[in-house]
Amino acid sequence: MSETLKTVPLNDVHQQLGAKMVPFAGYNMPVRYSSDLEEHHTVRRAVGMFDVSHMGEFRLRGPQALPLIQRVCSNDASKLTPGKAQYSCLPNKDGGIVDDLLVYMLAEEDYLLVVNASNIEKDWNWIQQFNTEGAEMQNVSDELSLLAVQGPKAAAALQSLTAADLSAIPYYSFVQGTFAGAPDVIISATGYTGAGGFELYVPNAYAKQVWDAVMDAGQPYGLKPIGLGARDTLRLEMGYCLYGNDITDATSPLEAGLGWITKFTKDFTNSESLKAQKAAGVDRKLVGFLMDGPGIPRSHYPLVSEAGEVIGEVTSGTQSPSLSKGVGLGYVQTALAAPGTAIFVQVRGKNLPATVVKLPFVPGTEEA
Repeated sequence: MSETLKTVPLNDVHQQLGAKMVPFAGYNMPVRYSSDLEEHHTVRRAVGMFDVSHMGEFRLRGPQALPLIQRVCSNDASKLTPGKAQYSCLPNKDGGIVDDLLVYMLAEEDYLLVVNASNIEKDWNWIQQFNTEGAEMQNVSDELSLLAVQGPKAAAALQSLTAADLSAIPYYSFVQGTFAGAPDVIISATGYTGAGGFELYVPNAYAKQVWDAVMDAGQPYGLKPIGLGARDTLRLEMGYCLYGNDITDATSPLEAGLGWITKFTKDFTNSESLKAQKAAGVDRKLVGFLMDGPGIPRSHYPLVSEAGEVIGEVTSGTQSPSLSKGVGLGYVQTALAAPGTAIFVQVRGKNLPATVVKLPFVPGTEEA
């Protein structure tokens, strides 16, 4: 790969903390500081802080901002009010997904879209082609740092750093203001762990100031820096989709169990075809499964029926730190998607038994 890796503003901080750095989505990112297992349990039981500044952010403003968002997103952004956020996806024209994203309504005619790091350019180009009415679009990805402070003790650990009552911010809501002395910080009750907590959108100039303040304020609560390794096991225990694995350009939001963010009360890209798919029913579904015995499912391992017929493949899999069992996500034929269905995972030539279960694998603390 000849491309130079980009670095996040806190790159030196992570290296000083002894993080193992790896290339991820074109960025040099901390994958772990101690061990994935220890970091996972820190977030589930106490509180940890992730640097996810590689994520992309687009600012959309003006009278055409909402119509543009409505055109490209599957969810109904007209339901948003200032201070509210929404999970959504960008359907493509072929029944798949360009990306999944968060839509923040900052103020009237002022929105922030948060997209996956690996898709920043792709998403920007995709949205821009529909911007025929002149919404003001600005790619602010390189201006903002994003720190995710996650875990049951997150509100207590952060409260001394802001005048906002953190316990009063509902899930998928946010406030904007001064945080740890930094101006214009978005404090959002969102995350990707199921453990509760906040995401902090911070102007780059204040990233280190905020990081240091959170590390200090969080010390009595056991706060530690957390890498991308634990982020993956935490999201998988919740059954949250990862773009590139569980959802792609070739997976429909309805197959992926994202019907709840696919609102046919409005027209959006490919909505007619998705509406027809909903009426007809999907041929395959994304399911969660639990290994019945030893064995760790990994991405692309075949899923087979009792008769040995290939019925799908694993899209994400790991050993769940909370359950001490192998867990995975994968697409299977709809007839085999009901919880309780016995399936098998092909691990190094052996068919190991597993059971389809209702998601999440581990109960989350968050309330939608």
